[in-house]
Amino acid sequence: MPEEYVKFDLTDMKNFEYDMKRCVRCKGCKWVDHIYMPGATYSTRCPSEKRYLFDSFSAWGRLRLALSLLNGRIEFNDRFVEAIYKCQLCGACDAGCKRNLDLEIGSALESLRIKCVADGFGPMPEHKAIAEKIEKEHNVFGGPADNRDKWAKGIQTDDKAEFVYFVGCYGSYKMQGIPKATANILKATGQSFKIMGSDEYCCGYPLYSTGQIEKAKKAAQHNIDTIAKSGAKTVITACAECYKTLKVDYPKMFNKSTSDMGYQVIHLVEFVADQMEKGTIKFKNNIDMRVTYHDACNLARMSEPWVYWEGKRKLYGITEPTAPRRKGTHGVYHQPRNILKAIPGIDYVDMIRIRENAWCCGAGGGVAEAFPEFAQWSAEERLEEVDEVGAAALITACPRCKDNFSKAINASGDNIKVMDIAEMINEAIK
Repeated sequence: MPEEYVKFDLTDMKNFEYDMKRCVRCKGCKWVDHIYMPGATYSTRCPSEKRYLFDSFSAWGRLRLALSLLNGRIEFNDRFVEAIYKCQLCGACDAGCKRNLDLEIGSALESLRIKCVADGFGPMPEHKAIAEKIEKEHNVFGGPADNRDKWAKGIQTDDKAEFVYFVGCYGSYKMQGIPKATANILKATGQSFKIMGSDEYCCGYPLYSTGQIEKAKKAAQHNIDTIAKSGAKTVITACAECYKTLKVDYPKMFNKSTSDMGYQVIHLVEFVADQMEKGTIKFKNNIDMRVTYHDACNLARMSEPWVYWEGKRKLYGITEPTAPRRKGTHGVYHQPRNILKAIPGIDYVDMIRIRENAWCCGAGGGVAEAFPEFAQWSAEERLEEVDEVGAAALITACPRCKDNFSKAINASGDNIKVMDIAEMINEAIK
């Protein structure tokens, strides 16, 4: 192949044409890695491929669609757009491919959505409705912007603190128990923090993940500026979507690296794990329960720092300078497990599919909004795994995961308890 100059810029799909062409349909994006696969029952990791059983609803099929679009052999139509958006963008295909071929599958799929919106065929109507709420009131629920910090009534904050707590829309408006628990945990360790209040906008994940990059950039730039104005050097969050968006997607949008952002993003579980090592947090209360932990996609395989790259691609795909690859190996995995195992009385057990191979809760990528029945089906698939290992409670570190699992449990009548890890930690230190 001739030498070409490319960059990790998602606004031009041609940057990922090589990745589209080099997909050999090996199905590494579909199957759980064989060395971790105990049997056929939990052997796959792509919700859309398993649900719809058609190539267009798989990573390899979507890459073929994108390549055909790029080369003028196909045009957008309703079925095409449906195939693009019936995907959680959970990153399972990207992590699976990088074990074998190092193709940028995730970026190619994100770039495809951006082109879909730019050409006027996307996103889905439900995604546009969410975007209108974010533009008007700066949150996904359309609640009054001034109510964003109502959960914090009576909570002591410090405007001079170097920590800023980014609460997120779900914590601010729907699951206020999570930020209250987070605030209690920070207080218990002696860590002062500030909040952004009504100056905190939706992180922009619902916009970015559905291809609405220009709107996502506006929300991102506001939050970046507000964080800088606050003087905080560390942003802490208890939401996996906010975590990945601030850490990975913001630099992606502006063709930067995570290290260029001027702030460090940490999840609550990273903070608590560090405090455990320092001995500044103690779990006093006994919690007699058999629990398992769900690796939220945005905190797990998709959470590694983003490194912007541009350069030459030469013969055999060799890059100069060497292109960095995010393989999901260094996601936030051990911290939440170590925390749960340290709580007295907890009987911890892992599910079959964990870490890079974990099955998505089903809510991400705009699926919960546009295709709620698909999101519920995905959650039910994961809950079967919880039953398989005999856990009484499912713990997650993402409010969106908790919300989707709770809806599936309510619909099925199952008796599995779902808790956010912030709530579990708070119970243990009260």
